[in-house]
Amino acid sequence: MLEVRGLTVRYGPTLAVDEVDLDVGEGEIVALVGPNGAGKTSLLRAISRVVASTGEVTFDGRSLAGLSPDAVARLGLVQVPEGRHVFPSLTVRENLQVGMSARQGRPPLFGFDEVHDLFPRLVELAKRGGWALSGGEQQMVAVARALLAAPRLLLLDEPSLGLAPSVCDVVFDALAEVGSRVPLLLVEQNTDRALALAARAYVLVHGHVVTEAPAADLADRDSLMASYLGH
Repeated sequence: MLEVRGLTVRYGPTLAVDEVDLDVGEGEIVALVGPNGAGKTSLLRAISRVVASTGEVTFDGRSLAGLSPDAVARLGLVQVPEGRHVFPSLTVRENLQVGMSARQGRPPLFGFDEVHDLFPRLVELAKRGGWALSGGEQQMVAVARALLAAPRLLLLDEPSLGLAPSVCDVVFDALAEVGSRVPLLLVEQNTDRALALAARAYVLVHGHVVTEAPAADLADRDSLMASYLGH
């Protein structure tokens, strides 16, 4: 479904992502883990064409070279960015409706009933402004909005960041359900959560993939630390 070859991201003289190869297959949940500053967010942003990069990104057999981020989203490669980016002046319901603009004629995989089943709290919050939401509520809106875009592959950047444990449980329970219907590429600092959800994982350190393995193999803490250190 997603093929990344030789992807490189530079910010001026700084090399953030260096010649990364990565794949996500149909029906897969793949985690991308690594220490802070490893280049994980830059890699996701390059895949979705938010930042400039060199190398090749292919989605369902189509090169994404030259496409704008909104064109990529309309193909069904949809990202939930770090920081959620809920529209503060819109209500929760209106924020969710924004996601439907990226469907581009694809049949919906998730409608309002389905996202409300995943996140019942959003029913109560339908008329509340985005500016008045807690961080956990914003994350629920951001994921639900992406699902209403009929994603064919979902990119998630740090979905647990800043969340209380109880809210984190709600979000990851929802992602487990979503992952049974949509391929996921998950960037997550909470490695225990990420590796419990994913089937495969890549470990990124200083912009390089140092390990790619079944998630269960990396769930062993010694193995994961060795990967972080490049051993």
